[in-house]
Amino acid sequence: MSERRLVIAGTGSGVGKTTVTIGLMSAFKKRGLVVQGFKCGPDYIDPSYHTAVTKRVSRNLDSWMLGEETVLDIFEHGSNDADISIMEGVMGFFDGKDPKTNVGSTAEISMITKSPVLLVVNCASMARSAAAIVKGFQTLSSGSNIVGVIANQVGGEGHYEIVKTAIEQECQIPVVGYLKREGGIEIPERSLGLIPSIERGELDPFFDRLGDLILETIDLDKLLEISVAQPLDIQQTNSIFEQKRERIVRIAVAKDAAFNSYYMENLEILESYGAELVYFSPLMDDAVPEDIDGLYIGGSFPEEFARSLGQNERMKASLRQAFEIGIPTFAEGGGFMYLTNSVETTEGETFGMVDFIPAKIKMHTKLQAIGYREISGCKENFLLGEHQSAKGHEFHYATFESAETLQHAYETKGMRGTKTDGFVTDNVIAGYTQFHFATCLEMVEKWIQACLIFQKR
Repeated sequence: MSERRLVIAGTGSGVGKTTVTIGLMSAFKKRGLVVQGFKCGPDYIDPSYHTAVTKRVSRNLDSWMLGEETVLDIFEHGSNDADISIMEGVMGFFDGKDPKTNVGSTAEISMITKSPVLLVVNCASMARSAAAIVKGFQTLSSGSNIVGVIANQVGGEGHYEIVKTAIEQECQIPVVGYLKREGGIEIPERSLGLIPSIERGELDPFFDRLGDLILETIDLDKLLEISVAQPLDIQQTNSIFEQKRERIVRIAVAKDAAFNSYYMENLEILESYGAELVYFSPLMDDAVPEDIDGLYIGGSFPEEFARSLGQNERMKASLRQAFEIGIPTFAEGGGFMYLTNSVETTEGETFGMVDFIPAKIKMHTKLQAIGYREISGCKENFLLGEHQSAKGHEFHYATFESAETLQHAYETKGMRGTKTDGFVTDNVIAGYTQFHFATCLEMVEKWIQACLIFQKR
């Protein structure tokens, strides 16, 4: 594992963290370095950019969902054989679960991983005041290691020199470069349709241009110098990636443009507990794979592909048959929406879905739910028992409507209190909340055992 690592933090959301992060990844790649990306927090979209640029799977580091030991386990595993690790922050540097502490923040991740921090500051319409902003971030909380600044949105080289002089005099850290206010370098297509664009390579020219801009105005040699961090003393006795047993069951995983939001660790944990993963596409395939013992349908934006999903009648019939014969199935986020009767888009069009859960989904233009969730099982089931708990995240523009009284899969607790979520039968569990399996490894063991029971039947 390389001891070169950087956290790219921002003074707030929208200051350009993702643009700078992707640009730096591209620039270091142009220098011939092997770059590993990470994202602080639960976001699925930014890591997809990192993966596309670095050609290595980017991973989430989340100190609210996961304990310190697990965060370090994921970091060490992901950083293996990389020349430099780059961690993109979430929101502002100190923004997390609690306004009184650093819990769940980029700052906490930087402290856990003992990483140097590069602060991105939007310097538009300011000069010496930029130093006051940086000074405040330096002094708010002990333990953070802000080692450099990138000035974003500067008017030109003259403006940059003013900002640089002020910050370096008052804060005693280097300003390693800048990005100008210019069109065409904003991150395109931040959500819907992102994955197919990346997989087709359509954003490669954009990534290449960002890397060239970084090379022109940011001192990579200085960044490599300040990215050298102290070695991590990782006393890992039971890694989540350690193979627990040989492959004993086959679990089919939905994976295509409509279903692609998975924590990489979830898939690897399933494998470590004895699952052979078999991938299929609800968009393109005619049926679920043969000879499977379990089904996993993850999230993303199925509403963007509602017409195609609705027209794939053979796949829908194949899924219903799988549920009817008892295959243990877990569907989360968009996968949950897909199992309902129908999806109504924001344009008012309605498309039939799998028609297993007696409910309909209606899409809205405004966000309907977002945030961390503490999850408790409502009744004994094959995934999360009544006295077990896990953690996850909820993010969607959809509402769920049913004329029937349904058995809910679990209860979730967030900032606005506790509510029921999802749908459960003897062998199907589905809900909006997307789980991180490392928060409750028992649920993985239960799922594998349920798959074995089905296999023997």
